[in-house]
Amino acid sequence: MNLLSRIKQSSRELILFATAALALGMAFSMVDATFNNFLNDKFALTGFQRSFLEFPRELPGFLVVFVSAALWFFCSRRLSVVAMIFGAVGAVMIGFASSSYGVMIVWLFIYSMGNHLFMPLASTIGMELAREGQDGRRLGQLNSIRNFAAILGSFSVVLGFKYLGFTFQHTFAIAAALLVVAAILLFMMTPEPVVEKRKFLQLHKEYRLYYILNVLSGARKQLFITFAPWVLVSVLKQPTQLMATLFTIGGVIGILFQPLLGWAIDKLGERVVLASEAVILVFVCFGYGFAKFLLPADTAFLVVCACFLIDQMIFSVSMARATYMKKIAIQPDHIQPALTAAVTIDHVFSITAALVGGVIWNVFGFQYVFLLGMGIAVINFFTALRVTLPQKTERPEGLIS
Repeated sequence: MNLLSRIKQSSRELILFATAALALGMAFSMVDATFNNFLNDKFALTGFQRSFLEFPRELPGFLVVFVSAALWFFCSRRLSVVAMIFGAVGAVMIGFASSSYGVMIVWLFIYSMGNHLFMPLASTIGMELAREGQDGRRLGQLNSIRNFAAILGSFSVVLGFKYLGFTFQHTFAIAAALLVVAAILLFMMTPEPVVEKRKFLQLHKEYRLYYILNVLSGARKQLFITFAPWVLVSVLKQPTQLMATLFTIGGVIGILFQPLLGWAIDKLGERVVLASEAVILVFVCFGYGFAKFLLPADTAFLVVCACFLIDQMIFSVSMARATYMKKIAIQPDHIQPALTAAVTIDHVFSITAALVGGVIWNVFGFQYVFLLGMGIAVINFFTALRVTLPQKTERPEGLIS
């Protein structure tokens, strides 16, 4: 009853955005739960080929600041509609028009462009819909909705493949339809005023530490996006249903964890949260890389699954970087361009990490990829300790309670 009361008291804008987050969260989770097995079954990629595929997949993340600069005349809410359309077109074409590996890469690029365009917009719009001092809380709530959506999306993949005779085409078609629904909901939101010629391509020395945190994040995230699933699929030979099941379990945990993480950001501060993430990641990387060699097969499998779930949860610590950026912003109109520039910076190192990791996997073995990850986590820990906030100054209040 309390939940229903809070929904009734919420603004129209927040309800529309939260519902869109549910739809797009389901869509992205369905693609995530099936994509690695789609590649393995249709193209039989080696570990190096799979890591090399991250170049066209992550290239939109590098280009997003330039695309956003070219589309500066769209406000954040309208640009999010464009992002959903890109995602929908890419998803349906991956499923139905991937006649060859090269053609599939084109559709993957389009899908990924939509996904990456939305990344900074999710935080920008979410913080617009937050009360002053509760940015982490609002982002945590919205991430919780996306986790619930991940449950629905991933669980539908499990049921579909196990009982309903789903093919990969089914999952990509449903994902595309959900992204169209999200685009419609986002279009229904009231557009906010556009700041004339926002400077997306300008970096500010005052935000140097924020940019460095995103450099480390870019290298770190490939462990979860590329190499962690590939350990399960390629090294441990697990089927589509397992990946979908793990995403489902992670979504269930995330429903409770995301609001707690948002609370921790607001109450404990970004430095504590970011440093804690780095410490946890050291142990997660060790589990990924060495459980197979140190433990019996069944135990190693469970350890890697546990590491995957923990990794999935702490991946959302990215919202701590977003709230940190808002708190140190010199001007309010610096926030979205800085978040967008950070996505590009992140992906320069993300692409590099994918290629380097693929070479290391192929030449030395997969465990050395995660040894590198441990080193990144240590650097990230000491970088996070440098996070400090300016003295409280007057900042624009959130728009929606």
